[in-house]
Amino acid sequence: MAARLRGAALDTRPLGVPAFRRLLAGQGLAYIGTMITEVAVPLQVYRLTHSSLYVGLAGLVGLAPLVVFGLYGGAIADRVDRRRLYVVSATVTWAVTLALFAQALAGATSVGLLLGLVALQAAAFAVSSAARGAIIPRVVPAALVPAANTLNYTAGNLGQVAGPLVAGVLVGLPHGFAWAYGVDAVLFTALLYSTVRLPPLRRATELPQRGGVRMVWDGLRFIGSHPVLWMSFAADIAAMVLAMPTALFPEAAATRFHGGAGLLYSAVAVGSLLAAAFSGWIGKVSRQGRALTVAVAAWAAAIAAAGATDSLTLTVGLLICAGAADLVSAVYRQTILQTYAPDEMRGRLQGVFTVVVAGGPRLGDLRAGAMASATGITLAWSGAALACLILVVAAALAVRPFWRYAASSAPQASPVLPASSASSAPSASSASSDDALPRSQAVHEAGR
Repeated sequence: MAARLRGAALDTRPLGVPAFRRLLAGQGLAYIGTMITEVAVPLQVYRLTHSSLYVGLAGLVGLAPLVVFGLYGGAIADRVDRRRLYVVSATVTWAVTLALFAQALAGATSVGLLLGLVALQAAAFAVSSAARGAIIPRVVPAALVPAANTLNYTAGNLGQVAGPLVAGVLVGLPHGFAWAYGVDAVLFTALLYSTVRLPPLRRATELPQRGGVRMVWDGLRFIGSHPVLWMSFAADIAAMVLAMPTALFPEAAATRFHGGAGLLYSAVAVGSLLAAAFSGWIGKVSRQGRALTVAVAAWAAAIAAAGATDSLTLTVGLLICAGAADLVSAVYRQTILQTYAPDEMRGRLQGVFTVVVAGGPRLGDLRAGAMASATGITLAWSGAALACLILVVAAALAVRPFWRYAASSAPQASPVLPASSASSAPSASSASSDDALPRSQAVHEAGR
């Protein structure tokens, strides 16, 4: 029994890789700061304008930069040292946070300035996110990629819970918005440090000279020609557009439960954290296509049931179950993307992933709000989630390569360094043990 419990517990083996350990710590702290800013910006916009329309614009103004720079940033990540790209884009994000701090400290009242900074920060985030996702398979062995992604998502969920709570305290202080952005800037320095300490991540292979737009198109064609990849994206889009009820929480809290909005908003993150605590089994599943399908189906089923009850306690409990399924599906989506694609394509695929993850919830909010206005909250919540369940299961069964996909059948990835570069790699004696990858990882990287 004790052995089974240990096997089900959160797999922490990736923490044995110093580069990943620093990166996770830096990302975890930075994500708390990011969530603080995500709460502070709409609150500041509303304080300046007293208009929900402008608050909505604050959310939409970042969508176009996310799409453009997510796709183009992924192409850049496949042509340059990903560590260098990550450092530059993260530095831009940090500089924008400092600008947010400065405008709040100066008492600026320009909504245009605030929205412009939000758009610039979204562009930098899109590039850094594409680079970060492509880095993970380069610093941990392939067998530990699912565990590494689980740890990443766990850190993100912790930030999603802690960040808004901290933001609520800070914005209530004198000069509260300056405090919020200042704390974000301080926390973000941990990410900058961890990024600078990454080992160089040169291109695995020399790519033909192409323009950035052509490289983006090549990445999209690669996805379209591999059913395993486009089906994983399709399942993700269906889950967010058809079974994402976040936009319905205010109406449900007001008309159905007479309160409890905070519980509704936090339940999914709580479920993800609970699932992460017992996620050791995730990396042991080989049939990742089927596992992703089951996880998305479980998410949709739990969401559908949550929207069909008038009990706040039951709804929150079902949303927690949905959050647990979401953690599992997110890990498998990211793992399939990182391990199926060759290294020279990972940046572009991570760029598409960033666009889908960032744009899907916005489309889901639009769908849910419009549908609720036309048909009522129950159909918009539960009916759409049931449609997601049926659609995803039917599509997965129809797309046989995806349904049959096993981790062991992923195409062979390219080596991290060309053979001609092997002699130029630093030896263990010339680098500190904290900077160099462990010997087992070096063997793994050379042999892939």
